[in-house]
Amino acid sequence: MSKRTLPFSGGTWADLKMGVVWYALLFFSTIFSLRAQPEPTLEYKVKAVFLFNFTQFISWPESAFTNVDSPLVIGVLGENPFGTYLRETVAGEKIGSHPIVVEQYPELKDIKPCHILFIDPDFNHSLKEVPILTPNRGVLTVSDSPNFIKQGGMIRFYTVNSKIRLVINPEPARRAGLTISSKLLRLADIHVQ
Repeated sequence: MSKRTLPFSGGTWADLKMGVVWYALLFFSTIFSLRAQPEPTLEYKVKAVFLFNFTQFISWPESAFTNVDSPLVIGVLGENPFGTYLRETVAGEKIGSHPIVVEQYPELKDIKPCHILFIDPDFNHSLKEVPILTPNRGVLTVSDSPNFIKQGGMIRFYTVNSKIRLVINPEPARRAGLTISSKLLRLADIHVQ
């Protein structure tokens, strides 16, 4: 029995059927993997927008960037409560000539140089153990962990009457070479050491 060929390609009907099966598998696996990302809560959607807005109210030293068009990196250490929302929020955005990108660091060993580091509140290490958080590295640290500011963190989210508020600890930010805009400082509670 001879194989029937397709008139437009020279391939067989079996090849076409196998191709359709592969495309269907690829399509459905993509759909299911996208659904696997949990939808962030409204609280974390608002926090994602805050993280993006911090890029507009913080000045980094020139030494924090390897070149004039290197990206401004927002890192997330530990669990990612933002899902894909933070990436979607900053997609296509730039600060000056620096495109904004988001990177996920599940563990301490995964951390790479970044400019903003959101630290999951369930992160079970001291800030002193985070290798990129040395003075003059230009990393803004942000979390919603209750003891974050006492540990030397820079910006902490907290909630009062269903509204997200900020506590800013300006001294560690200054030591990191960051300048926080007075506009942002006016919106926050200031922690004095």
